[in-house]
Amino acid sequence: MKTIIIGGTAAGMSAAVKIQKMAKDPLITVYEKGEVVSFGACGLPYYVGDYFHDSHQMIAREQAAFEKMGIAVKLFHEVVAVDTTTKTVTVRDNFHDETFVDSYDQLLVASGATPIMPPVTTQLDGAAFENLFTLKTLGDGRALKTYLRLEEVYQVTIIGGGFIGVECAEAFLHQGKKVCLIQLDDHLLQDSFDEEISEVIEAKLRQAGVSLHLAEGVQDLVGSLDAEGNCRVTQVVTDQGEYRTDLVVVAIGVKPATDFLGPAFAKLANGALIVDDQGRTNVPDVWAAGDCATVPHLVTGDDRFIPLATGANKLGRIAGEVMTGADSHYPGTLGTAGVKFMELEAARTGITVADADKLGYDYNTVVIDDKNQTDYYPGQKDIRVKLIYDNQTLCLLGAQIAGENGAALRIDTLAAAITMEMTTKQLGLLDLLYAPPFARTWDVLNVAGNVAKSKKNSRKRQAISGKS
Repeated sequence: MKTIIIGGTAAGMSAAVKIQKMAKDPLITVYEKGEVVSFGACGLPYYVGDYFHDSHQMIAREQAAFEKMGIAVKLFHEVVAVDTTTKTVTVRDNFHDETFVDSYDQLLVASGATPIMPPVTTQLDGAAFENLFTLKTLGDGRALKTYLRLEEVYQVTIIGGGFIGVECAEAFLHQGKKVCLIQLDDHLLQDSFDEEISEVIEAKLRQAGVSLHLAEGVQDLVGSLDAEGNCRVTQVVTDQGEYRTDLVVVAIGVKPATDFLGPAFAKLANGALIVDDQGRTNVPDVWAAGDCATVPHLVTGDDRFIPLATGANKLGRIAGEVMTGADSHYPGTLGTAGVKFMELEAARTGITVADADKLGYDYNTVVIDDKNQTDYYPGQKDIRVKLIYDNQTLCLLGAQIAGENGAALRIDTLAAAITMEMTTKQLGLLDLLYAPPFARTWDVLNVAGNVAKSKKNSRKRQAISGKS
């Protein structure tokens, strides 16, 4: 059984390892268009911000290690076409500048995603802006980090207020830069958090000195050529103003890298390949996983595009097992994720209010403002928790947290609670850790659960005070 895997990051290599371990006499080839495999892009903002210096720390396992296992890994090899009738792929070897055709018995598409660019001119007189960056690949990170070291780079502009945009804002502040962040939506991280949490994050960015521009759309990038012929962005023009800049980072999101696949594949409107809970596409003998594919949502049951490394690794693993004949199933995702800015942490899981409204849920919410620990032990901080729950059964549907001192890790408890269909009443009496440095006797999650069950017919923000 000959297996070809397109893409050598989280999903692709998770599948490759599973197939290699479980299949009889496996023959696996991984085609990766980049320079590395098993690369964790989530570390890029911290690498750029000089929190660590060795870029290889973001590589979980080197090419040689996979090849020692018997997995053939071809770097700088881009699959440009798939013929599902003849079961062949057309591969461009970018290192040797040649193209060839390879055949497969089964195929996994793990081609990932590419950055979305704003609908503006990104060049001047045919020359690309050298100070305009995205942050997706190892090469992106190295190039951006190098350019940041230039003495003339001080004013940095970020276009996009998602996870990468917020993390880059901290990274640039850590590098001593002045930061402007422009976001088209009314709030930061609007796809992941509700307003009550986003406003906490926004306040922290402003407090740290970030010039934050919400509900503002970028219309143009204005550039100039210097005496040496270098082309640079000098101004970012929006529908509300013009901002001088020395460097621009675009972080408005990603789109699935599936344009090379023909019309035989079922896709979402954005190009994500639709797969079932085993990673199967609608095309026989073809699976997909990672940022190019959907994942089933555990709460809603629908197919979602949620480009997170956690889901990519898990569905890639499941797909690899199924490709060897196992009857494995991915239970579904909650989109559990977190972000940190300076001391502030924020995390989310399950569905948001926007999701609940869109899907017509009969739901209720509660928002709790509390403290993370006792006041007599040093380090007490504010913490905010929001629960979204079914108005009839009181089962948890979603949750969000903002705070400091490890606040984000509380989301893991809530992710487990949603997975097990826990009610707010059960959450209110859940036996959670208490010790003065970590929590109060009634942890904020207990409080949120208790208030939620007693406030079933009203949506109010509750401010909790008192000592443990």
